Amino acid sequence: MLSTSTRAPEKRAAQKISKEKYIDTAIIACVLLETIIVTLALIPAQLWTRLLPQSSGAALNGPFPASIAPLITALLYLLPAIIGFLCRNWQKALLFATLPAWIGLGLFLIAATSKVGIFYLVSTDHVTENVSVLELFAALGSMGWLARQIFKLR
Repeated sequence: MLSTSTRAPEKRAAQKISKEKYIDTAIIACVLLETIIVTLALIPAQLWTRLLPQSSGAALNGPFPASIAPLITALLYLLPAIIGFLCRNWQKALLFATLPAWIGLGLFLIAATSKVGIFYLVSTDHVTENVSVLELFAALGSMGWLARQIFKLR
């Protein structure tokens, strides 16, 4: 039979694995939520007014009521930083923080090229805007990761 002194390290290791699973689940949930919000934010206002004709604020706030629109905006900025904060290394922080932007922009560009044409992606102003979104998400994710290093949470 194992003594209590040999069970303690096993128990700590199991708790560490359990904590890491919760953190990984939180990262995945944040990435999914951010992907949904980014994708909804990239849908043009004209489409929202057609999809939600009874909503007076559809052109400004999309599918969200005006009362929670500031919360959605805050989530667009906070979620990449939270994702970066939860990641253990900077490579994952940058990847997971920018992944929602890659997916959202990819879906938007696919839809836009079917309406506007194949060269929509490479026009100068669109390239700059898309890169700016990716840079913003990367900067927010890296700021979250740096905050983790400051607080020494592991």
